[in-house]
Amino acid sequence: MKLRDAQRTDVPTIVRMLADDELGAAREKIEDPLPQGYYAAFEAIEADPNNRLLVAELDGEIIGTLQLTFIPGLSRVGAEHAQIEAVRIASHLRGKGFGKQLIAAVIDIIRKRGCAIVQLSSSNSRTDAHRFYQQLGFATSHVGMKLILQ
Repeated sequence: MKLRDAQRTDVPTIVRMLADDELGAAREKIEDPLPQGYYAAFEAIEADPNNRLLVAELDGEIIGTLQLTFIPGLSRVGAEHAQIEAVRIASHLRGKGFGKQLIAAVIDIIRKRGCAIVQLSSSNSRTDAHRFYQQLGFATSHVGMKLILQ
């Protein structure tokens, strides 16, 4: 598996992966062409030095994706934090260890950058994902809340 920064041409594949479950299907719009909002978001991520949209490839096929955001903060003596978002592995490859490889590779990037903490959030309904992250050493430490504005 090879990890690389996403390219604009990867956006349709990434969006299909985001939509490939019950929760994602309700959130995403798979249309041809894709709504421009996806490309505008990609361009904003690509232009921001504190954000990376990554894809995992296997034999030239995109099999995984996630967004990595670096957050400067005053807490912990000005330590930088990392936030992992929108983690997906292609549905036909789940349970084969690729998610573990993806997260390990990203944590390596985060460690090399010198971040003090890596955090992520996962929907309450994604109990399999919660077990997965706990097996990787993540601890349930906070209550997350959202206010949906759109």
